Amino acid sequence: MAFITALSSLESVDVMSKELDKLLEIMVRLRDPINGCPWDLEQNFASIAPYTIEEAYEVADAIEQDNMDALRDELGDLLFQVVFQAKIAEEIGYFNFGAVVQSITDKMIRRHPHVFGDEDVISAREQIERWEKQKGSERAILAINEGRQISALDNVPKALPALTRAEKISNRASRAGFDWPDISGVFRKIDEEINEIHIAIGCDDIEQVENEVGDLLFAVTNLARHLDINPETSLRRATTKFDFRFRKVEESYNKEGREIAEVTLAELEDRWQMIKKNYH
Repeated sequence: MAFITALSSLESVDVMSKELDKLLEIMVRLRDPINGCPWDLEQNFASIAPYTIEEAYEVADAIEQDNMDALRDELGDLLFQVVFQAKIAEEIGYFNFGAVVQSITDKMIRRHPHVFGDEDVISAREQIERWEKQKGSERAILAINEGRQISALDNVPKALPALTRAEKISNRASRAGFDWPDISGVFRKIDEEINEIHIAIGCDDIEQVENEVGDLLFAVTNLARHLDINPETSLRRATTKFDFRFRKVEESYNKEGREIAEVTLAELEDRWQMIKKNYH
């Protein structure tokens, strides 16, 4: 039985290898200078980057919708983005797809000594702590090699969505010891930022209002971190919920032959509360 299982596993790996080879060959054909696709030939790292980001979001959306068929397809689209970027890099002489695979393989082995080495890990939390410690060591080595000062905030991509970057920055600062000792300090900070927004509004200073609203959002991100909640996921779900309820409000008025623009704010609030009660 063990032999049959091992054989089946080898066959599966062989099939996956053939499919990957086929995908890599398709990429070669698309970028062929003579017979390739004109659009694909025009692309470079910068022009492809927005598509890579978009595909990552579509993966997240498929997961949010619990749509496994869509997830399979979106993961394929995301994989193609990796293949595309690697092909461009290969043409310039930087690296190829094999080097990308080797890089992540080496990194996973290096960062999981409790799996591939002799170290023991007691819990998932301890593993996360060791993971972050290892990443910190790698960032320090990189900073030294580049001749610059080491910072706990190194290598947090500026292209991340603002909320996600805020979370990562605050997490790094917290691990460095810059944090409130408990959640009460976060609530006080939120109250402080709300008060400063009121002051900025009173001064009719739009730029300062924008700055203070940003400070409030950053403080709320820290609240999510202290509650061990992912702020990006939390906001996405809240937005999805609002989208659903708003459409239900629209639908209810359309059935009455009315438009939202014709309804008073008080009526809208009553209808919203009714929809909220009936559709949790």
